Amino acid sequence: MKKTITFGIPCYNSAEYMDHCIKSILEGSDYADDVQIVIVDDGSMKDNTPAKADEWAARYPNIIKAVHQENGGHGIAVMKAVAYADGVYFKNIDSDDWVDGEALKIFLNKLREFIANASNSGEKPVDLVLSNYVYEHVEDNTQNFVNYRAAIPTDRVIGWEDLGHFKLSQYLLMHALTYRVEVLRAAGIEMPPHTFYVDNVYAYVPFPKVETIYYVDVDLYRYFIGRDDQSVNEKVLTSRVDHYWRVARVMMHAYHLYDDVDSPRLRKYMMSYFAIIMAICSVFSK
Repeated sequence: MKKTITFGIPCYNSAEYMDHCIKSILEGSDYADDVQIVIVDDGSMKDNTPAKADEWAARYPNIIKAVHQENGGHGIAVMKAVAYADGVYFKNIDSDDWVDGEALKIFLNKLREFIANASNSGEKPVDLVLSNYVYEHVEDNTQNFVNYRAAIPTDRVIGWEDLGHFKLSQYLLMHALTYRVEVLRAAGIEMPPHTFYVDNVYAYVPFPKVETIYYVDVDLYRYFIGRDDQSVNEKVLTSRVDHYWRVARVMMHAYHLYDDVDSPRLRKYMMSYFAIIMAICSVFSK
C-alpha cells in the first residue's frame, strides 16, 4: 500500500526520548494505516535504542519499519529513511522532538487532498508542503512560535516567485519542510558523514527541484530545546564550527546559482541563506 507520508526518525542513543516522538505521530494520526514511520538506528551502542526500534516495529508492523546501520551521522540516517520511504511525502522528525496531534490531523488531511486531486487530474502532487514549528524550551517552560504568515500566501498552491520577504527568524528550516519523496530523491543529496548541522543541506539542496509549494498554517513540529549536549547549544556549536564549514562547502558546491537556479526569487533566497551560514562560520571561528 502506498502511504501518504513517511516520517523518518533518526535515532542515536535515543532510548530516553524516542518513545515520545513515536507516540506523538501514532496518536496524532489516529494510528492511520496510510502513515509510515521509519526508525533509523544509527549504530547506537550506549543504550537499548536498537531493541526499542525493533519492539516498535513488531507492535505496529503495518506502520513502523526499523532500520539498523553502522554509525554514519544524522544526515546519513535521514537519507536512509528517505531510501526506505513508501510515502508520497517525507518529513524528518528528530528523536528528541515531536509533533502536535491536532496539527497533524489537519496536515495529514491536506496531504491526502493533494494526492487525491493529483490522481483525478493526472498531475503531480504539490512538491513542498510548509508548516510552522515551535521551539519548546523545557528549562523554563516557554515556547517560541515560528510561522510564515507574513511571507507566504496560504490556502493556494504557489511557486517560488510568490514568496514574500523572510525575516531572519523565518527561514525555511528542516522542521518546516515536508517534501514529496520523488523530489528529495531527484535532488541527489550527498550528506557528509559524521557531521552536525546537515539540516541546512536538507533545507537548501532540494529547493531548485521544487516547482509547487503549499503552506499549511499549523504549529506541527515541536523542537525540544534544553539538553546540554544539543548541537544548537552555543558551547557545543563553538567546539564544532568545523562541521559548519563542511556543510557550507557542500552547499557552495551544490549549485552555481546563476546558472542552475531559474527562479530569481529562489536564487535570492538561497544566496541570503548561504550568507547566514557563512556568517555563523565566521562568528564562531573566532
